[in-house]
Amino acid sequence: MNKIAEVTIFFWIMKICATTLGETAGDLLSMTMNVGYALSSVILIALFLISVVAQLRSTRFRPVLYWTVILTTSTAGTTMSDFMDRTLALGYAKGSLILIGCLLTVLAVWRFSEKNLSVSTIRTTRAELFYWAAILFSNTLGTALGDFLADDSGLGFLGGAALIAALLGAVVVAAYFTRLNRVMLFWVAFVLTRPFGATFGDLLTKPVAKGGLDLGTAGSSLILASLLVTFIVYTSMTEKGVVRRESGT
Repeated sequence: MNKIAEVTIFFWIMKICATTLGETAGDLLSMTMNVGYALSSVILIALFLISVVAQLRSTRFRPVLYWTVILTTSTAGTTMSDFMDRTLALGYAKGSLILIGCLLTVLAVWRFSEKNLSVSTIRTTRAELFYWAAILFSNTLGTALGDFLADDSGLGFLGGAALIAALLGAVVVAAYFTRLNRVMLFWVAFVLTRPFGATFGDLLTKPVAKGGLDLGTAGSSLILASLLVTFIVYTSMTEKGVVRRESGT
């Protein structure tokens, strides 16, 4: 049985909510609560490992568990990226290049081992391990790219979010009107949603003087968490209704 969420419009909405929440929650822990990037990374990576082990041990798709892993990869990715770019002083550009190399390596080994990169046919533990490794690196990469666009490129938070939104729109158009490989388009979109979440998260939390809306990390995280929980409950109820209709009960 496939334990991965079905890719629908709700999947992408929830992915953006989760990745944006990962940005604001990661900043809440590392900066607002002054825990620091290194210790925050250790804490959040530990939470990621706990959640992904639970996901791997599960015998069926559990929406709450699945989206918990997505969220922990986002929060861990935020602090890991900040640790690389700021504490280790690698900078956004160099950090992004390193993470691109890591992500491409995971995808290449996955393709070589499993003969495909499809996320609709993940039915082995090995394939699922590749899946979560790719997600962790893509979310970490997305944070670095988002920060690069917002800070170093001169686009600002709103400009960076607008650029990523336009690129995501181009992927949607390609999916509907071209014959480009759907697996490739999925991973392009998956990577792009993270910098969109990073720049949109900064737009929500940063002061007005810096181009943000000044909602704060705590307030923004609460709003995004509420939206994500709402969609999880809705999709879970919808899925149960479909199962009941198909079984005739």
